[in-house]
Amino acid sequence: MPVSKSLTKLQKNQKGKSVAVHPKGRKFQKLATATLREDKISAKKRSHNERRTHELGRVKFLQDVVKMDSFQSRETFTLEETVLFAKQYIGRDDDELEELKQKRRSNRPPSNRQVALQQKRDTEMKELESGFLVPDLTDADNVAFLRRWNHSFGSMNHLQQIRVNDKAERVIGGNKSAQSSAISNTADVEMK
Repeated sequence: MPVSKSLTKLQKNQKGKSVAVHPKGRKFQKLATATLREDKISAKKRSHNERRTHELGRVKFLQDVVKMDSFQSRETFTLEETVLFAKQYIGRDDDELEELKQKRRSNRPPSNRQVALQQKRDTEMKELESGFLVPDLTDADNVAFLRRWNHSFGSMNHLQQIRVNDKAERVIGGNKSAQSSAISNTADVEMK
């Protein structure tokens, strides 16, 4: 019979029985390992969902920029413009951050919200220096797909993404293959 690793299946076997589980017994060890496994799986799911949510917000911001009336006629964008859009995305909370800094008295520590916003901004700036993951706006088909995108995770897989650093250079490490990026005429830079 296969070994059950699921916590819910192990708990089903224990229901209705009033017998206490001995702390050094096999059943207790199975319950302990199943509990640890469930915790590890839920932590991985949570971190994966957070990462996907950040990606979703980033792509949504760029979709809003590309769909603006002033850019509606443009089919593609340069890497410099992509970096400018990425910097606008990073600076989206700057007003709130400045307001929190002004409200804080000089002898008081920063609020939790201010610390969180500053850490998020610093992390995104470091990512921009080494390679910021954005949709490839130099490809006309990709820009057209981005304009039609319906904000779902599943369709994000069809969106080609590249890494661009703060010097407007394309960095190897996006989801495009290295072979196809070597064929294109844009200069690639190795990731730090």
